[in-house]
Amino acid sequence: MSRSLHTNRDFEKLEPYEGKPSRTVLRGEEGSNALDLPDRPSDLQQRDGRGVRAGNEIAKHFAENNVDIIIYAVEKSLDSYKFNLLHCKQTFISQLKSGAMGARTIDEGAMDEKSGMNFSEYMALLSGNTDLLDKAKLEKRIASLEGERKSFNKGKRDSEFKLESKTGELRNNTAFIEAMTEDWNRFLSVVQTDKEGSRLNLVKVDGVDSTDEKVIGKRLQEIAKNATTGGLYKAVGELYGFPIKVVSERTLKEGLEFTDNRFVVEGNYKYTYNNGHLAMADPIAAARNFLNALERIPTIIDQYKSKNEVLEKEIPQLQEIAGKVWKKEDELKQLKSELAALDRKIQLELAPAQENTEENRQGNEKKQTEQQPESPHVDFVRSHLIIGRPGLSESKGVKL
Repeated sequence: MSRSLHTNRDFEKLEPYEGKPSRTVLRGEEGSNALDLPDRPSDLQQRDGRGVRAGNEIAKHFAENNVDIIIYAVEKSLDSYKFNLLHCKQTFISQLKSGAMGARTIDEGAMDEKSGMNFSEYMALLSGNTDLLDKAKLEKRIASLEGERKSFNKGKRDSEFKLESKTGELRNNTAFIEAMTEDWNRFLSVVQTDKEGSRLNLVKVDGVDSTDEKVIGKRLQEIAKNATTGGLYKAVGELYGFPIKVVSERTLKEGLEFTDNRFVVEGNYKYTYNNGHLAMADPIAAARNFLNALERIPTIIDQYKSKNEVLEKEIPQLQEIAGKVWKKEDELKQLKSELAALDRKIQLELAPAQENTEENRQGNEKKQTEQQPESPHVDFVRSHLIIGRPGLSESKGVKL
């Protein structure tokens, strides 16, 4: 049979500037017939490309815009082996392209007007047992549900992890707020102010008897230059009962190692101003570093409160997601039960039959003849499979 059911009716130019009419460029075809199976999956798909494409004028004007793709195969023959080989090749190629070499199952899709039949459906039909096609469909549905359940459980676990993390963060923030509020109230209870209401900087440094901020600042700058605490916090003074401490840390700057001294004022937590670094150019600003650090406590408290407001909105949403239950578990169990029953049925049919008498053999042949449909016909939108039994001529083939 000719592969192209219709040839091109009109002349067409190869290129506009050549001006030579030619029939080498077809405008499409109404359908195609394949008498053999290629060795590569891409060949099976691409040889139908002229018909199944946009702008097919032959199908549009002469075939009601439908394209028939017909593949001839013989039931229970090497054709089944060929489809199985194509199936394995296409699965490997798909896994390689998608980077899913470790995947246990590959979803090939199913028969529709866009993709036609997949290799598994060809194999099921060619096996001569329609139960295999039902099994393939059940396995596809089960794989889809199991993938959906896996995604659901993954999302649920992620939500539970985020819920636990954010609940802990909320709890810790609340503890920070309570402890810092205690430090702030303690500071307000002992702080002294001048006539204008400004807080006095009554900082005291060990070894300095003067209350002059400039003198104290110079002493603090000397400590910042020369202190070596070996990574431990060492007390050097106090402010309103809050200890002032310095810590020496080894750090790198421009590839060179040097000692970085940072200062903190300590309550329930260690508070810093300018990340603990003193103003080395201004002694008075250096002396006021610790008062500035304590006055930052309300700002830090407000930051934690703002974080808690966001967390308090997110946590109920995460609790709702974490408490959800997948609603298709019963459907999945039912499909698995049906698949197990169908699989048992297939295994029984494939089991070797015991020797029969001539009478039983004739009765079985008569029964098979009565059960065989005369002209079963299933219309596919784009693909048809014509199967002939071994020993029968092509004219007696069964069209599905």
